[in-house]
Amino acid sequence: MIIGLTGGIASGKSTVSQLLKEKGFTVVDADIAARAVVVPGQPALEQIVRVFGGEILAQDGTLNREKLGSIIFHDESKRKQLNEIVHPAVREWMLSEKDKAVQAGHNTIIFDIPLLFESKLTWMADRTVLVYVTPDTQLQRLMERNRYTEQEADARIQSQMPIDEKKALADDIIDNNGTIKQTIEQLDQWIARLRLRS
Repeated sequence: MIIGLTGGIASGKSTVSQLLKEKGFTVVDADIAARAVVVPGQPALEQIVRVFGGEILAQDGTLNREKLGSIIFHDESKRKQLNEIVHPAVREWMLSEKDKAVQAGHNTIIFDIPLLFESKLTWMADRTVLVYVTPDTQLQRLMERNRYTEQEADARIQSQMPIDEKKALADDIIDNNGTIKQTIEQLDQWIARLRLRS
């Protein structure tokens, strides 16, 4: 079974992802994929250079993320161009990792995709699970974790789909408002209910 794991910023998705790894599940992480597809020699990086020019490369030939970020940050059409190169490459990388895991005999593969609903990638998974916290908890945790002011934290939360909207779209919910022990208990119950095997 393929599970799409998602959450909002500061919801604890990475914690749940790590717990699943510790339980022996294969986790294919979209953030790792996004880095892997732009290393030197990858077709996606070559395409990015063709579109954005050689000045987005660092001296050693790797992608200068800050330089690229400053180009796309203020230009929606450029950001769209970048996404049209990177997103298909990320999906391809993740599906290839899934195939390797299936061939190695794994039964359940977790796709860790922060923007699962926003990017309309639910077709990649048989079921979706959302790591949920209330918007208030999200705000508090983000302020504590990143030392943001309330305004800074709120701006980042507002840039994503509201977590309550995601809650309505998800097949399953892990409520992460409580203690880590409570989260682990819910995770174990969820694994047992779906009869998931690594």
